[in-house]
Amino acid sequence: MTYLLNALLPQAGEFIALRRDIHRHPELGFEEHRTAALVADKLEGWGYEVERGIGGTGVVGRLVRGSGRKRLGLRAEMDALPIQEASGAAWASARPGLMHACGHDGHTTMLLAAARRLAEAGGFDGTLHLIFQPAEEGGGGALRMMADGLFDRYPCDAVFAMHNMPGIPQGRLVLREGPAMASSDYATVRLDGVGGHGAMPHRASDPVVAAASIVMALQTVVSRNVDPLQMAVVTVGALHAGQANNVIPASATLELSVRALDREVRATLERRIKALIAAQAESLGVTAHIDWRPGYAVLVNTPRETAFAREVALELLGPQQVTLQGPAVPGSEDFAFMLEQVPGSYLFVGNGDGDSAGACMVHNPGYDFNDDNVAVGGAYWVLLARRFLAPEPGTPA
Repeated sequence: MTYLLNALLPQAGEFIALRRDIHRHPELGFEEHRTAALVADKLEGWGYEVERGIGGTGVVGRLVRGSGRKRLGLRAEMDALPIQEASGAAWASARPGLMHACGHDGHTTMLLAAARRLAEAGGFDGTLHLIFQPAEEGGGGALRMMADGLFDRYPCDAVFAMHNMPGIPQGRLVLREGPAMASSDYATVRLDGVGGHGAMPHRASDPVVAAASIVMALQTVVSRNVDPLQMAVVTVGALHAGQANNVIPASATLELSVRALDREVRATLERRIKALIAAQAESLGVTAHIDWRPGYAVLVNTPRETAFAREVALELLGPQQVTLQGPAVPGSEDFAFMLEQVPGSYLFVGNGDGDSAGACMVHNPGYDFNDDNVAVGGAYWVLLARRFLAPEPGTPA
């Protein structure tokens, strides 16, 4: 395994330094100007045809070898999060209130490392599209790139992406066929009642009581409407109402997060949540206004491409370092939209478990990407590209 990693990606050390540089300069979604310029400059220096500014701050690099007939897309994200870093690393964020808390600095670097190796050493016959996406963290950067003509100008026969995952041993690859990450929908619920004196509730229509009743009733949506073998989550993350203990407020607001691993379950959740809120509000004499905001789709890995991705993982690392059908993840990812247009697969690489430095969960102030994965992820992309774009027998690479 070590020999193959070194043979495919001998320059991992310099890319670790690059990863730490990106980490020190985090940028939010659609503001990744420095990162995008760095990516584009590197790709151009290695001989890629580069388009900047697709989908806002996205970058696409194209490299053609041989016939160029078969077309592969590999995608990485570039954006950071509005979190104050507390990792203590020497390369910690230099921008207060911003940090790479999800490892997108590492994902970008892994793909850049593979980009250089593939440009220098070749070994494939086809068209390679490297997609560096902005604004995955809730901004829907994938949709913006697609609306800007991503797959029209850079058609792909398949597209792949990878994310690190704390809690899994470093370097272990985890794949899954079928639904792999949940959809995400959001709702703001405003309850309008009649305010009044806390000592005379009979002369008011109390939205606080209605909000409390709705919070409890929502706990039955999953347990009584969704097959127990299906995954679904309804979370009330915020409830705001009133300011004083002797005043019944005129309104209350709830914020909901809703997730599912099945498109039909997703539709059921929306229908039942809206009906339940309306009925509860009416029964308690208040009016409900629901602002329902669709988020990311269910991420579904296609069978053929996932089987191929498994074969590459086994060739690179061996069966002891590969999970062929890992569990689904309740988080969401806008690569799901790309998979709705192009077949492909999304996999995970372990960031570390137990007491290791990479075990801290993503979106945590103490998180950091595990630099040992630069070689693993980069080598995986090199091998996957070479296998997917393998020359026809007798065709020089």
